[in-house]
Amino acid sequence: MEQNYSEQENDVKQDFHSVRDEIRNKNIEEKHALRIQLEGTVEELWRHFQQALRSYNEATEERKSAFEALRGRDEKSAKEIEMQMKKIQKLQDSIALVRSRLASNARESEKQNRRLQEEKEAIQGHFHTIKTQMNRARACERGQLAKLTLHSNAAIKKLQQLIEKGDYVLRLTEMCRKLETEEEKVLPFYSSSLSAEEQSQEQAAAMEPPTEQLAQAMQDYTALERFWQRYNKALLEQLALEREKAVLAQENAQLRQLLKQYLDGISVSDDTLGQLNPLFIVNQRTNARLPAVPLSEGRVARHAHTVIEAAHIVQHTI
Repeated sequence: MEQNYSEQENDVKQDFHSVRDEIRNKNIEEKHALRIQLEGTVEELWRHFQQALRSYNEATEERKSAFEALRGRDEKSAKEIEMQMKKIQKLQDSIALVRSRLASNARESEKQNRRLQEEKEAIQGHFHTIKTQMNRARACERGQLAKLTLHSNAAIKKLQQLIEKGDYVLRLTEMCRKLETEEEKVLPFYSSSLSAEEQSQEQAAAMEPPTEQLAQAMQDYTALERFWQRYNKALLEQLALEREKAVLAQENAQLRQLLKQYLDGISVSDDTLGQLNPLFIVNQRTNARLPAVPLSEGRVARHAHTVIEAAHIVQHTI
């Protein structure tokens, strides 16, 4: 049975191989025939294509050259357009950058302008304040200058008066020097009337620092002590002479009165009889009062000059 199956299998294989070979051979023949047919068709189509190509090339030669020229121009224009686009892009970028800078500068300028405006307003306010203060200061200085001018004029007048007074004092000094006695020329300063103890006390008091304002003022004029001595001496002599002058004037008036009474007594008239008359005596009495002249009066006895040192007066006064 296996042998039969093997024989059948071999027979089937032989049949398959024979059929396959027949089909292959048939396909090869059909393929060869179809190739020959297709090659002829392809050659015919290639001839038609070449003919159509030659016709097309002949018909489109001018258009091709124009196309080539246009294509060259197009490529050139494309390159130029690309270049211009790049330029435009750069310009747009530059414009955007400039716009951003412009916007930034505008904001900064606005801030700066606002700050400058605020500073301007502050400076104007400060300027008005300073101007007001300056005007006040000018007015004050103008008033002070006017006062200073008035005080200066007054000081000039006062100094002129002092100069005139000094010239007058110098002239009086020259005149008084001519009238000085020999004793005053030899001893111009009188000797102090204070005792040694009083002089020591006065010197001790002068060495002490002054406490009161008048003593301080006197301390500043210690260099004029000799001058004040001569001045006090002259002043005391002037007072003594004025008193002596007053006494002499009183004596002169009394003498004139006595002389008038005497003249009225030796002449008789209605006016004489109506007034007090020392010669008109009734019952050994006269109606005139005769002043008594004692021996101690100034016309009989000369007054003694009392000299007091100014330092002694200042010490006991202060």
